[in-house]
Amino acid sequence: MKTQVNKHIFLFFLLAFTSLPAFSQSFSGEKTSWHGFDRYDFVINEATLQITPIKATPEEGNGVKAPVPGTRRCIVVVPKQAAPGNPWTWRGCYWDHAPQAEIELLKRGFHVAYITTDPDETWDVWYRFLTKEHGLFAKPAFIGMSRGGANSYTWGTTHPDKVLAICADNPGLSQTSLMKTDLLAQNDVPLLHICGSIDPILYNTYAIQGLYHANGGRMSVLIKDGPAHHPHSLKDPNIIAGFIEQAYKEKQEALPAFLPERYRKTAFYSTKKEYNYLASEQLWATQWGPYFTGSYNKYAFQLEGVEGATTVIVPQKAAPGNPWVFRTDQPEGHSAVDLELLAKGFYIVVAPVPYNADGPLFNHWNIVYNYLVGKGFSNKPVLAGRGAATGEVYAWAIENPEKVACIYGENPILRSSLAKVQPIENLPILSKAGIPIIHACGSLDPNLKTQTYEVKKRYGGKFTLILDAGRGHYPIEPEEPAKVAGLIEKAWANSDK
Repeated sequence: MKTQVNKHIFLFFLLAFTSLPAFSQSFSGEKTSWHGFDRYDFVINEATLQITPIKATPEEGNGVKAPVPGTRRCIVVVPKQAAPGNPWTWRGCYWDHAPQAEIELLKRGFHVAYITTDPDETWDVWYRFLTKEHGLFAKPAFIGMSRGGANSYTWGTTHPDKVLAICADNPGLSQTSLMKTDLLAQNDVPLLHICGSIDPILYNTYAIQGLYHANGGRMSVLIKDGPAHHPHSLKDPNIIAGFIEQAYKEKQEALPAFLPERYRKTAFYSTKKEYNYLASEQLWATQWGPYFTGSYNKYAFQLEGVEGATTVIVPQKAAPGNPWVFRTDQPEGHSAVDLELLAKGFYIVVAPVPYNADGPLFNHWNIVYNYLVGKGFSNKPVLAGRGAATGEVYAWAIENPEKVACIYGENPILRSSLAKVQPIENLPILSKAGIPIIHACGSLDPNLKTQTYEVKKRYGGKFTLILDAGRGHYPIEPEEPAKVAGLIEKAWANSDK
């Protein structure tokens, strides 16, 4: 009986202690307060790399004094209730300057950490101290302003597998870090930049954006219309806090069943710019990128017997029947019709183009087609292309008319590098198979008369022309992409799948 009572007492205390806020009392030293949360201060000796707890002086308040030469000042602030997994943010410069995002994250269960500039071995010691000795999450999110942004990228590109996300505010940047941002993209680290439109170092953001987007990384940008390098951050902390919390809560998705053993994963998203009034900031801002619009997973892989990579962009939820688009050219962030079709549940498949030929090899396309249909994709894809790339999908459709739901071209040129008979001379095969054709063109496109109007005149089947008055070859996407995507969806639904 006594043994049973003791067991119950033990379980009571075990449950009581495990229900306490995680690690709220695990940091040694005397605590002070930072904006109402428990703060612990430390010093790292740069020579010995020893970490020693200290107590912040009353005159420091919420701030921090400059470190004694040969040392680094470090701070960790503890949430009242830690979120599962103990997530944290890391700031490497300008402690307590515009701290509203960190305060909001503390309310959401994040720890907040700081170390004085600039990254070196002491940063690695501080990282290990927090993660290995005190159980904080293995990947911190960085909040860096100006020089702090440069520090975020310096440490982040050196340890790209140990970074959750980076929020950079009018960031500085070294050439070395810029050239290594592809490592962050490979590790799927989301970026958010908040900048002033007349900030003198705004070019850093555009430099990163170009490389990051080209490498398939997720980068979102918010540019405040009018401000310069200051003021930093946003009065409303929820945009920054939401971005970091979203990155932390992202779940590892199951891999699509069509993937072979080897593949490369990147991201596809809209880069369309939106101009909105931010009431909390009392200014207008331009924003774009996946944090604001959402993102799709993009996979590239190579199949046996095929030269060149096959790319598949996956909808967040596939439509019944697994409809897909088979195209020649890579869609971009402004490929509005592709984005509309992804939202409708279509897969976007970019066919392989070999390195050692003048154009696509249709027997290689056949291998890709058979592989994807064997993995559950619909028997009849939509064939699509832009500009002269449209001619190649026409040529494959002419070789395989029984496998095509419809053909869609944007300002098309019907020229194929490998077809024995050019597509515009071979249209009867498509009309006999009853394949609908949809062209979206600008009235000022220089190829409109010789290509689209010629197809319209010659084609004996169903042909739909969406003509935008006053638009030339660029922008190549139509003015009403949702309307075009609806026509494509209807054509696919009516095909004999």
